[in-house]
Amino acid sequence: MTPQRLRQLFADVRLTHPVTTKGVPAAILIPLFFRGSELMMLFTQRTYLVKHHRGQISYPGGVFDPEDDNLLSTALRESQEEIGLAPEKIDVLGYLNTSLTTTGFLVHSFVGLIPYPYDFKLNTREVARLLSYPVQELLQPHRWRTGPHEWEGRLSSVFYCQMPDTTIWGATAHILVDFLAVLDPKFDPTGFPETSFRVQ
Repeated sequence: MTPQRLRQLFADVRLTHPVTTKGVPAAILIPLFFRGSELMMLFTQRTYLVKHHRGQISYPGGVFDPEDDNLLSTALRESQEEIGLAPEKIDVLGYLNTSLTTTGFLVHSFVGLIPYPYDFKLNTREVARLLSYPVQELLQPHRWRTGPHEWEGRLSSVFYCQMPDTTIWGATAHILVDFLAVLDPKFDPTGFPETSFRVQ
């Protein structure tokens, strides 16, 4: 995988999710970087001080602010506020389908290449730690499961990606699945085995 190939893939993304006006508009950045020739993806873990999605694995991002020019501006601003990633250091490659979370956010996802190494500055009220994984490892089928999750009395089936030191689940896992399906058409979430595992 090369930067040129990534740019081509995400420039060619066709939106397939139904257009909806529901949800609070929000935006996230999916940060990618090359460690040598290996493509890596960066995640954050949210603290327990934030209002929503406490302790979960996420991407940098947040709610649209009326002062933002657009939703990309939201993703870039939040990335700077949360992890100290300067907007001019981000090479935006494209975007994914929007995702409506169970908590009521309509999330717009932007894919960007960032420098490596980089001197991140964490907002310790919002971000507990950074995690990074090889994209090739995230593509491995044995990492993935589906399982039931209950929220506000509603039971739904959600994706889980089990990594050695954490579990990626919920909206982040759904966005990650969309990303990986663009990267590799053979990546098929319908084949994920079911599990009774529940994230608390």
